[in-house]
Amino acid sequence: MGPQSALLMLFNVLFFFFFSSTANAFDEPPFACNQASSSTKSLPFCDTKLPIKNRVEDLLSRLTIDEKISQLVNTAPPITRLGIPAYQWWSESLHGVAASGPGIRFNGTLRSATSFPQVILSAASFDAHLWFRIAQAIGIEARGVYNAGQANGMTFWAPNINIFRDPRWGRGQETPGEDPLVTGKYSVSYVRGVQGDTFEGKKITGVDHLQASAVVTVQDLADTYQPPFQKCIEEGRANGIMCAYNRVNGVPNCADFNLLTKKARGMWGFDGYITSDCDAVAIIFENQRYTKTPEDAVADVLKAGKSCMDVNCGTYLQKHTKSALQQKKLSEADLDRALFNIFSTRMKLGLFNGDPRQLPFGDISPNQVCSADHQALALEAARDGIVLLKNSARLLPLLKTKTNSLAVIGPNADVAKTLLGNYYGPPCISISPLQALKKYVSNTLYHQGCDYVNCTSVSISNAVDLAKSVDYVVLVMGLDQTQEREEKDRVDLVLPGKQASLILSVAEAAKKPVILVILSGGPVDVSFAKYNKNIGAIVWAGYPGEAGGIALAEIIFGDHNPGGRLPVTWYPQYFTKVPMIDMRMRPDAANGYPGRTYRFYTGKSVFKFGYGLSYTKYAYKFSYVELKQLDLKQYGNLNTIRNETLASYLSVSEMGKENCDKMKFSATIGVRNTGEMSGKHPVLLFVEPSVVRRGSPMKQLVGFQSVHLNAGEEAQVEFGVSPCEHLSRANEEGLMVMEGGSHFLVVGEEKHQISIVF
Repeated sequence: MGPQSALLMLFNVLFFFFFSSTANAFDEPPFACNQASSSTKSLPFCDTKLPIKNRVEDLLSRLTIDEKISQLVNTAPPITRLGIPAYQWWSESLHGVAASGPGIRFNGTLRSATSFPQVILSAASFDAHLWFRIAQAIGIEARGVYNAGQANGMTFWAPNINIFRDPRWGRGQETPGEDPLVTGKYSVSYVRGVQGDTFEGKKITGVDHLQASAVVTVQDLADTYQPPFQKCIEEGRANGIMCAYNRVNGVPNCADFNLLTKKARGMWGFDGYITSDCDAVAIIFENQRYTKTPEDAVADVLKAGKSCMDVNCGTYLQKHTKSALQQKKLSEADLDRALFNIFSTRMKLGLFNGDPRQLPFGDISPNQVCSADHQALALEAARDGIVLLKNSARLLPLLKTKTNSLAVIGPNADVAKTLLGNYYGPPCISISPLQALKKYVSNTLYHQGCDYVNCTSVSISNAVDLAKSVDYVVLVMGLDQTQEREEKDRVDLVLPGKQASLILSVAEAAKKPVILVILSGGPVDVSFAKYNKNIGAIVWAGYPGEAGGIALAEIIFGDHNPGGRLPVTWYPQYFTKVPMIDMRMRPDAANGYPGRTYRFYTGKSVFKFGYGLSYTKYAYKFSYVELKQLDLKQYGNLNTIRNETLASYLSVSEMGKENCDKMKFSATIGVRNTGEMSGKHPVLLFVEPSVVRRGSPMKQLVGFQSVHLNAGEEAQVEFGVSPCEHLSRANEEGLMVMEGGSHFLVVGEEKHQISIVF
């Protein structure tokens, strides 16, 4: 992880698939406790009948001080005398097994892995079951790479579930978007899928065996930033936490006892290991000057009663831990505390259980990397995530029988690599949008339009001439990793360089309204296209992964009905006047600060959160809601408080879990496909207060479900509503409270009123 990960939430994923009898064609995966070795098989730490606690304690008792220190970093060397192989903690699997970290190599029998859509596009499906299935596939392929002998570790640092709070952030593409509920559900689905749990989370209950384990950074304590982190630990049961290099209220994240120990380990019950972001420990002394010496920095991150970090991504602990011990700034017991978490994780992975080819789950082989099922899933995910933003006069889908010639123009039209986003591995297939569109129209002509995505040089006249000669024009424009990525935030929200000029000129010259495709992770201000009659359709395709070109062509020609909805607000260019480092979510009218995300933003939007069109129409109705009025007096003598706006409120924590559980109710929504084409449709249920008081969200997502409906078909979709969670807000002291008054459940244009009375 690089220096831009100051707001990064990651899961460290530990994979527990085992090699099958087909492994003979591959190299041997690294493991400890070889039963064929007389020197190690009788050691207690190799005895799988013993509890992991006892095994780890036995192992630690055999290590020298120097051996213990050597294991505190991400590149852990072998302990040859005990038969323990080297271990690499850092591998990546954001949207597929990636080549970004040092733990994975694609230079052997396996040369590729399935590349699913970048996370921001998968989030646009609003389908938690789909996210779970993607994570399952990633877990299988990660174990497959390990079984092929092409991995030096099974801990994968993904996903990034930070809130996409600023549209310029280069890493926003890695996240599930701006909503805490979506981000929390994504994290739980991902962790459960990778760790081998069920979708409902019923399989893994803290036992000694995992399919995978996941890592998280714990940073912001507000009602926006905290919930996803809490959910992935409490519900997803993530096995690791990544602390970032930034400071929170002046305290470095990796040295913050309140965040890492009191909050994560204490309040949320986290019992896994904590790794630093890369070089985060070194920065504490060398850049932030938070400590007086390197040894003080080591003590601050390792010592019990302080932050209690375990693994250092980097070399700082290798260099300075021994001198910290000599200066008595920490003890050997502090090392043992960290090493207990480190080796417990490796044992839970099955890496100390002998030859994995002889263990359960051995039927999962490297041959399942790039399997037909996984490639089909990548295509499904791309189809379900792509968002139709404009479709004037039902320009799309194009009729195959009436499209005799097609022009494909733009710098992103024939670059398959752009579809992958960042943190990717070599894909199983590589098909650009141009190649996919050619399969529909043999007479397809192509012009790049711009020299590169930055579009500093443009060939408008050639593109215009091409546009005049064909029936329809598809412009494939947008961004790529030269414009947005880790260590590269955007300055503007408009299209780079002369892209807009090219689009407008081509649209003016074309025989019919053109189709504009935007590839990007972050929002783009395409207001000029939204209101231009010569631009008939706008499609946002994110970075749709290896099958994204195929999915895009299928949508343009009607073989798939788009159903994706935006997981982020698309802001206008003038939002760039807002300082990027201003972390506030809530607006401040006195200072002209508009707030951030759909929950608080008071300015105009190019496209709103949750927006997305389809080739069909859907109608909603509230079929049944269990609750119309919530009388809190029936839950005991609760202390009602009047705030500065004269609204009465109660503390959620004072109500207690038992009362909060009793308040839960269900809401059933009838959804009908009133159009002529079948489609998959995400149903989003929001809550709105009748009066938006200072600090209250204007709107908040309560739940989402995806449903497939044929033309004319209707379905009933049930949502669970928890007033303590969904009808509460954080006050200025960070306390979650419920206010009296009316709230509205909202789906589409339909509303249902709920009153809270004291």
